Amino acid sequence: MDDTGKIEDILKYKEMMNYKISNVVATVNIEIIKKLDLVDIATKVKDVEYNPEIFPGLILKIDNPKVTFLIFSTGKMVLTGLKTTENARKAVKKIFKKFKKIGIKLSNPVITIENLVANGDLNYSINLDKAAITLENTMYEPEIFPGLIYRIKNNSAVFLVFSTGKYVCVGTNSEKDISRAVIKLNDAISEYDLAKKSTVEESFDDLIFI
Repeated sequence: MDDTGKIEDILKYKEMMNYKISNVVATVNIEIIKKLDLVDIATKVKDVEYNPEIFPGLILKIDNPKVTFLIFSTGKMVLTGLKTTENARKAVKKIFKKFKKIGIKLSNPVITIENLVANGDLNYSINLDKAAITLENTMYEPEIFPGLIYRIKNNSAVFLVFSTGKYVCVGTNSEKDISRAVIKLNDAISEYDLAKKSTVEESFDDLIFI
């Protein structure tokens, strides 16, 4: 499929691709007149962790949507743990309401999606030894780690691929780019005949990427 195809033409293959978004990382920039008093916020807002000797920002977790905020005195925030990009704005509004209750008014947030993490399954096993030899932009050291790292050409996506066909995709900031990258991964596997019968079971369920 041509990369210039419409988003609808790409996303309609999502079910076939069998992946799901497991983490969304976003940043929020806010114009402020003076720096936020993190010590004051930490004493007034519940469920806040603040230990400046270890980390310079506040750590604040909320539910619905479930997300972790890293909040800095400059007004910059980092969100991680979201499952959808749409929930980023909802989470920011919730934090703004919390701050308003303690007398801190924030407005006009600029939200930027920085990275999406997707877990997926190609539904067939991969010959990683052959893939490491035939594909460009790969790294494979099975003595250290059982997955192959594959960087997609002309795309920011980076794959961690296991011989079972399971994979983790990082580095993109839109689902459109993930879908395009998965299509390219499938095309490369088909072109170089890298599919094989499964012989070893591996799992990445416990891996965490940010």
